[in-house]
Amino acid sequence: MRKATTVTLLIAASTALASCGGGNGLFNRDRPDEFAVQRQAPLVVPPDFNLVPPAPGAPRPAEGTAAEQALDALFGGPAPRSGVETSVLDRAGSAEPGIRSKIGDAETNTVAKGSVTRDIIAAPEGDGASAQAVIPS
Repeated sequence: MRKATTVTLLIAASTALASCGGGNGLFNRDRPDEFAVQRQAPLVVPPDFNLVPPAPGAPRPAEGTAAEQALDALFGGPAPRSGVETSVLDRAGSAEPGIRSKIGDAETNTVAKGSVTRDIIAAPEGDGASAQAVIPS
């Protein structure tokens, strides 16, 4: 009798432990993103009954995405540029359309920074324990 009870308890305990090993438990499940959910505007009767209904699945024309609504609520929409920012952008001009591909070209001229810069870049990383700073007087 004692052996049968021990075997029964052992089988029940192993079954309970085996059920804990699944990957789809309480804490490992796919959940919807609660920040991607947005509220829908209340339904209103249109003032003009000759309107064409929207296509199924099309976004609502009066509303933006949840991200756009959040940015608008946080920052109040696009702000006008200051005079300094406008002046800097006017002086900078516009970039050439293919400038990124020209930079990686082998015929692009580069500036030699010297041996000191190469030594600094090639220096091994240290732990900073022996670092010193000298302030010239």
